Amino acid sequence: MRMPLFNIDSLQPQYVKCFEPYTPSKPDKELMRLYGCKRLYRLNNNENLLGPPPVSKMVINDFVPDRAAIYPSGDSYYVRQGLAKKFDKKPGQFLVGNGANEVITFVIKAFCEQGDNIITADKTFAVYEWVARFSGIEARLVPLSGFALDADGMLKQRDDRTKVFFICNPNNPTGTYWDAEKMCRFLDAVDGRQIVVIDEAYIEFVESADFPDGMSLLTKYPNVVVFRTFSKMYGLAGLRIGYLVASTQLVSAIKRTCVVYSVNTLAQEAALAALNDDSHIVRTRQLVREGKVFLNAELKPLGLPVVSGEGNFLMIKLPISDTLAYRKLMQEGVMVRTMSGFRFPNHIRVTIGTMDAMEAFVKGIRKIIL
Repeated sequence: MRMPLFNIDSLQPQYVKCFEPYTPSKPDKELMRLYGCKRLYRLNNNENLLGPPPVSKMVINDFVPDRAAIYPSGDSYYVRQGLAKKFDKKPGQFLVGNGANEVITFVIKAFCEQGDNIITADKTFAVYEWVARFSGIEARLVPLSGFALDADGMLKQRDDRTKVFFICNPNNPTGTYWDAEKMCRFLDAVDGRQIVVIDEAYIEFVESADFPDGMSLLTKYPNVVVFRTFSKMYGLAGLRIGYLVASTQLVSAIKRTCVVYSVNTLAQEAALAALNDDSHIVRTRQLVREGKVFLNAELKPLGLPVVSGEGNFLMIKLPISDTLAYRKLMQEGVMVRTMSGFRFPNHIRVTIGTMDAMEAFVKGIRKIIL
């Protein structure tokens, strides 16, 4: 019997063939075996090293295993109710997804078709670009200006096929941000002609008084979509839950591309519990503040340029390859993020963590560059 012909190349779109897939790191246990370290400090993904708030830990510990057989709320009903109460909005203004990555996909799928484009920075959170490219949408990348997003440069790139601007505020990995005045000038210039996504994944870490709260802009600017996440400050990255907030009209349009039941029950309940634990935010901010002071003081004598802004991370320029530094630090039990993928060659990004983790990093970086 003749086997049927199967030519995968004829079935896959060219824009998918050209896309380089993301390769995640191996599990910690495998990495520790590979690099011969007995303990691994994860300083690579901007996770909260304090973990989830105590109230969320209680929810996780008390979860009844038999409930895993029951589908979750398809639209994260109670999470949306909780978000609406906390932020004085309507539940219909919120859309919850399987991490911020999924809500990015919702927005691009809702407004873009082939021939359209999105505009963002060339050195920012990469998923905006990735989702656009593997969806057949052009991603226009505007160079940073002094480590900050260039508002004028982004506006100059738009045309009649531009559908969405993505503004990471504060920016990952530089920690720079647009203050309220600059953000409003940009939104006024857009003049409602495109969707403007303001990604505030790190807003809970921000302590600068002039930082704009994206949610406060929704009434004046109905074309704004704000992203937030429970992965960073709230320490629920492993449960994958994030959300967007916008006008009810905009959310209704985006919901057409929304996948229901994508957010599991445990994530929903842990996130809902975390929402009002302000003490966890205070503790984490203190940890980050002290960690930044310590690292800046320790790195200065080493002559290493540091980019340190808002957020629970900083970026360091090294005199050696970032990939080489990664391998050498892994041997010391410290895991950092290489920045070549962010188009910052010879840079690493370091998550601010507990003092033992910070001391281990400093010990490791001294060993590899001195």
